[in-house]
Amino acid sequence: MLSACQDSKPLLFDNNPTPTPADLPAPAGHQISFAKEVQPIIETKCLSCHSCFDAPCQLKLESAESLLRGASQEPVYSSARTTEMKPTRLGIDELTVAGWRKRGFYSVLQSDREHAQSLLKNMITLGKQYPFPPNSKLPDSIKTGFARKNQCVSEEEFPGYAHDHPFEGMPFGTSGLTDREYSLLAGWLNQGAAVTDEPVTLTRDEEQTIRTWETLFNRDDKRGRLVARWLYEHLFLAYLYFPEAGDEPRFFELLRSSTPSGEAIIPVATVSPNSDPGGPFFYRLRPISGTIVHKRRISYPLDQMKLRRISELFFSEDWPVGDLPGYDYTERSNPFVTFAAIPARARYQFMLDEAEYFVRTFIHGPVCRGQIATDVIRDHFWTLFQSPESDLFITADTYRRQAIPLLGIPGQDDDLLDAGENWLRYLKRHNDYLALRQQHYVAQQPQGASLAHIWNGDGHNENALLTIFRHHNSASVVRGLAGAVPQTIWLMDYPLLEQTYYQLVVNFNVFGNVAHQVLTRLYFDLIRNGSEQNFVRLLPAGQRKTILNDWYQDLGKLKFGIVYEDIDDRSPSAERFVTENPKLELASHMLERFQSINTLSHDPLNRCEQGNCSRIDQPHWIQQADRALSGIAAQPAASLPGISLLPEVTFVRVQHGQNERTVYTLLRDRAHSNVAFMLGEELRYQPEKDRVTVYPGITGSYPNFMFDVPAAQVGEFVAKLSKAGKIKDFEQIVETWGIRRTHPQFWEILHDITAWQKQQQPLQAGIFDINRYENF
Repeated sequence: MLSACQDSKPLLFDNNPTPTPADLPAPAGHQISFAKEVQPIIETKCLSCHSCFDAPCQLKLESAESLLRGASQEPVYSSARTTEMKPTRLGIDELTVAGWRKRGFYSVLQSDREHAQSLLKNMITLGKQYPFPPNSKLPDSIKTGFARKNQCVSEEEFPGYAHDHPFEGMPFGTSGLTDREYSLLAGWLNQGAAVTDEPVTLTRDEEQTIRTWETLFNRDDKRGRLVARWLYEHLFLAYLYFPEAGDEPRFFELLRSSTPSGEAIIPVATVSPNSDPGGPFFYRLRPISGTIVHKRRISYPLDQMKLRRISELFFSEDWPVGDLPGYDYTERSNPFVTFAAIPARARYQFMLDEAEYFVRTFIHGPVCRGQIATDVIRDHFWTLFQSPESDLFITADTYRRQAIPLLGIPGQDDDLLDAGENWLRYLKRHNDYLALRQQHYVAQQPQGASLAHIWNGDGHNENALLTIFRHHNSASVVRGLAGAVPQTIWLMDYPLLEQTYYQLVVNFNVFGNVAHQVLTRLYFDLIRNGSEQNFVRLLPAGQRKTILNDWYQDLGKLKFGIVYEDIDDRSPSAERFVTENPKLELASHMLERFQSINTLSHDPLNRCEQGNCSRIDQPHWIQQADRALSGIAAQPAASLPGISLLPEVTFVRVQHGQNERTVYTLLRDRAHSNVAFMLGEELRYQPEKDRVTVYPGITGSYPNFMFDVPAAQVGEFVAKLSKAGKIKDFEQIVETWGIRRTHPQFWEILHDITAWQKQQQPLQAGIFDINRYENF
């Protein structure tokens, strides 16, 4: 609600130096219900910008608690913070409005001055007085996306802000509130802005299920306590739900509380889930309140099957436990030391069972804005997992004992002066581990790596094959091998999967300083390289270095032997190759071998073969749209110039008749000579090699733009997009089918796409974030 760009000059339209404000609808006079009349407006018109840690001015509007907390002038995201920021997590770090006021948060609902309007009333009034022409492009002086620098003005500063920025009221840079919506909000604010938070009433089945799980998590025996700690550190971020509770299950979070089951939860407010709790605690399940937003929704099921699986994996065999680990530096930086007593097979298999969840935690979450991690990865790649039976960390005791001390991860010590020394120490350990790994794998697998060593999901689990898409400073994960064969492919074993999870989720602190952020980014670079080198072992000896040189072009190749461990280009591969393109040949073998668990085994839109470019199980009109859109899939921008004008994530709603529609996501896969460096991404960008993946559905939480295209016009839309070599050509497409921020149906179409996903993927749907929506 308080977001705006900093620009010292007033915005003018039509060369009018004094904009004329529009007449305001009268505030509603009846007694207004927050739950029935106000909250739906906040959900549809405000929450798309104000949720998660990247909410402008920390004004989160997901729940009554967040609305009452208000706003802050201290940003969560800062790439130059030299000291750690005190966390500001709702429901954890402060539990009262008074506590947040002491932390510098100020109300947006009430004014401190007599007869003055609240900040929220002023902002929505400004937005209503100066609307934009329907479907108009915002002036260049109004910045959107990451180009915008938020102004977190106080109530006293608002008059000056309104004078300088008359067209930057709220909702910011969109078609805004309807007359009815404004009238209700203004009336509610005039009436004192009472906020009601209806208490959560659990069903008897939910209460019983919670007791069952809390009993498991709070066992008194050493094995139970150690397993519970490991499970908590792996599930603390999840939107937990009980599948047996009904069609629309409630979501819960797992947290540590100073109070036992049956009593009110008092959270243990530590920076990370593996920080010292400072005293006795209990694991508790708490309902997640507020509206579900897409970018934070990472669901995980807790049912009877999962309960049996945990018992089978962790408690069916008797394994010894000595003294329980504490929470010191070593135990936080090296989970392989902390949980060494738990059988490695149990830990790895538990993660494999829900691999999509774990990859989503460090790709999709946990902090909503992730360029620290995303500039380390390609825009499109596949991820596979080594089978537990072929993972020497699981099967070879001597190797595991030698490897464990080398697997610690940096970032726990965020002293700026020690950052360089810390990095060199962890880098040496990492490369010592890779040398040890290579030595043992060559000895144990003399015939070389094989596709038989890749986890096949036990023949039925679709978590085994994942595709990751990067969208500049965010990313998303889908099941299956989506899109054309990517440039790079990851093969993760247990150490790599666990290291990644702890580096980017458990140990990552969004409130940390620059040393913490830099060390996190540098080590994830090593993890990516290790995953790629694991995959390259499947390729023919003598050709691996050439292939890696293509992935690490220019200065990237210089990091081998200096930062990265040199590739093993001598030991054999167990796979056989007959073509001159072994990577493509191997990918073809993978698609064939894992077809039964690949949710996108054919992906005809991006891997169209012999004219079969549509999904045969879809209605005829969708098949026609598939075939048309497949014309821009997997083609380089050099031959399809319109690709270079698309943003990272574009939703395309295709309508058929009055009541039928489907949704596609156009994902622009930006090409780079390498992703091996923290800075200078623009210098490594290769725009002529950009491609588009056409995803049949929704992926990405931050749409950059939307098109609304009648089914009969999809072919024309694709044809014009393919030939749009100039900005004016693209603008004509936007004028015809584009949904600008100011489009009269902007909000309706955005939320209809959410509704469509709720029908198709009810456990993933949530309100999308438009902070990065482009101004075309």
